[in-house]
Amino acid sequence: MTVLVNVIVMVGMLVVVPAGLRLTGLPELNRIGRLWPLFAVPGAVALWLPRSPAATAFALCYALGTVLLALHAPRRLIRTRDLSPGQVALLTALVTPAVAALALVAERAGHELFGFDLEILALTVPHFHFAGFAAALVAGLVCRVSESRAGRFAALSVPLGTLLVLVGYFIGDWAELAGAVVLTAGMWTVGLLTWRLGRERGRDRTTRLLLLTSAAVLVATMLLALSWAVGEATGLPHPTLTWMAATHGLGNALGFALCSLLAWQRIRDRHPSESRTA
Repeated sequence: MTVLVNVIVMVGMLVVVPAGLRLTGLPELNRIGRLWPLFAVPGAVALWLPRSPAATAFALCYALGTVLLALHAPRRLIRTRDLSPGQVALLTALVTPAVAALALVAERAGHELFGFDLEILALTVPHFHFAGFAAALVAGLVCRVSESRAGRFAALSVPLGTLLVLVGYFIGDWAELAGAVVLTAGMWTVGLLTWRLGRERGRDRTTRLLLLTSAAVLVATMLLALSWAVGEATGLPHPTLTWMAATHGLGNALGFALCSLLAWQRIRDRHPSESRTA
C-alpha cells in the first residue's frame, strides 16, 4: 500500500495542484505556480525516504509551499469579500494542500499528530490533495458553468463534507460518516453536472470522453468511500485501507482528478471564460 499511496501523492503534488492553479485563472497565483516545483519535488522525495530528519526536512519544504498557497485564501477573501458558493470552493482548494502537508511532515517525522497513527496520517495526505484540492476546484468550475441550484449545492457541499470528515477524525466514526455522506452527495452532484457537460453538443470527442469518464468514476469511488465510513461507524464488513487505496484512491486520482483537470484545460483553451472560477 505504501508504494501505491506514494505514487498517488506524487501525482497530486507534481501534476494535480499545478494544473489546478492554472485553471483558476487568478494572476496572483502565477508566481506560486511557477515556484511550485521547488516545493513539490522535495515533497515527492520525502515520500520515498525512510522516516528521518532528512525526510522531515524535505516534507517541511513542501509544507512551506502549501502555506504560501494557503495564505492567498484570506487575502482574496479580504479583498473580494465574496463568499459565493464558487468562491467558497476556490478558497477551500487553496487551503487543503496545507492540511495534507501537515500530515506529511508529522508522518515523515514518525510523530503521531493529535494521536493519529502513522498509517492514517499517510492516507490523509492523498485525501486532502484529491478530496480536498481537486474536488473543491472542480466543484467551483462546475458551479460557474451550471449556474444552477445543483451547481451551488456541489460547490458548498464538497468543502463542507471535506471539513466534516476532518472534524470527524477528532470526534469519532459517526461524525466522520456524516462528513462522508455530505461529501458523497456533493461529489455525486459534481459527477452529474460533469456528465451533463460531457453530453452537451459541440464538445470535441476527447473532452467529452474525459468528462464522462470522470463523472462515471465518481459514482464508484464515492460509493466505496461511503461503504468504508459506514463500516467504520457500525462495525459492518467493509473494505480494508489497502483495498481502499487501490480502488477509491487510485480511481479518484486518475479517473476523476486527472481526467477532470485535463478536460477543463481543454475547455479553457477553447472557451477561456467558461472555466474560470474567479
